[in-house]
Amino acid sequence: MTITATTTPRRDYAQPVIAGVLAAIVGYASTFTLVLAALTAAGASPQQAGSGLFSVCIAIGLLNIVVAWRVRTPVSFAWSTPGVAFLLTVGEPIGGFPAVAGAFLVCAGLIVLTGFIKPLARLVAAIPSALANAMLAGMLLTLCLAPITAVAEMPVLALPILVAWGLGLRFARRYAVPIAVAVTALMLATTTQLPANTFDGAWPSLVPVMPEFTLDAIIRIALPLYIVTMASQNLPGLAVMRANGYTVEPPPIFIGTGIASAATAFFGGHTSNLAAITAAICAGPEAHPDADKRWPAPVAAGFTYLLLGLIASVAAAFIAASPPLLIQAVAGLALLSSLASALAAALADEEARLPAILTFVATASGITIIGVGAPFWGLVGGIALLLLLRSDQKK
Repeated sequence: MTITATTTPRRDYAQPVIAGVLAAIVGYASTFTLVLAALTAAGASPQQAGSGLFSVCIAIGLLNIVVAWRVRTPVSFAWSTPGVAFLLTVGEPIGGFPAVAGAFLVCAGLIVLTGFIKPLARLVAAIPSALANAMLAGMLLTLCLAPITAVAEMPVLALPILVAWGLGLRFARRYAVPIAVAVTALMLATTTQLPANTFDGAWPSLVPVMPEFTLDAIIRIALPLYIVTMASQNLPGLAVMRANGYTVEPPPIFIGTGIASAATAFFGGHTSNLAAITAAICAGPEAHPDADKRWPAPVAAGFTYLLLGLIASVAAAFIAASPPLLIQAVAGLALLSSLASALAAALADEEARLPAILTFVATASGITIIGVGAPFWGLVGGIALLLLLRSDQKK
């Protein structure tokens, strides 16, 4: 792995460690409900969903610790939030959760191949940013409507969560989503009846899932998940590193995260990748004014993820016993900022605006044609329209 940065003296670690712990807590608390809901929607049992979350926490924890410690650079890793948001919209494929695990494994293989085959990496990088963001926004739209639907259908439970989130934005913006998650947990704790044996095996365990390979799952899950992970996580993650003055060679990163994703697939876990949003906390000035002293932040984040993974089983049981719409509402609140960012990036380029809108509405439609889901067709339609418009301009 070729990453340039100078060595940090063994001192002045308090600020980056605090930043890393904060990044992990914000990343976990903001989206762990989304991960569990997505795995459950894809056919996982509560035990399998807990295993999936636990395995990914282990993977990204170890990636953060080993890579940042070795290269002394604040390279951060996380799970694919856009990927699980997409997974939540797909539902259970033919073959059930084993087919989903097979799709995870295929996606991991494609990520590894991207690291080894440079033309493939260039092809993924060539996907117009506007269209990739429009596809992501289309996938997020339905989920981001859930808070409003929840207010209409269960106002007593949903309104306090929405108010807490709004107040969090006003007075403690970074903690708005964790505050909403905490209020949700409080509301559910007082209204949800958990099974009597919920805490009997509270320590998480890795539940093996034997992957099955079906054409349905590969087309509907593996290929869109690969595109979303690369375009909405890995590429922005590289951009965050560059923006903060760090040079990162993509191939080793892709190979490492692909191998980690392949390992977690056997336990129901989805993809691991470069962090994008939380990477800014670990690699930016918040971690330390001196860029050479920020690398302990991802190390601290990695240890924090390992600790947070220990509550995965209880969290999964809690989610399984809760009203699905309320869980989706919290996930929707967590993804509103992602939706806003994706829409802004999709519409920024006037030349690509109409193709981006076509990609957005086609993806949001949820259509399935010859067994292939809407995100794929949205991207194909957007690329086709963009090429058509560009060819007309050349005449």
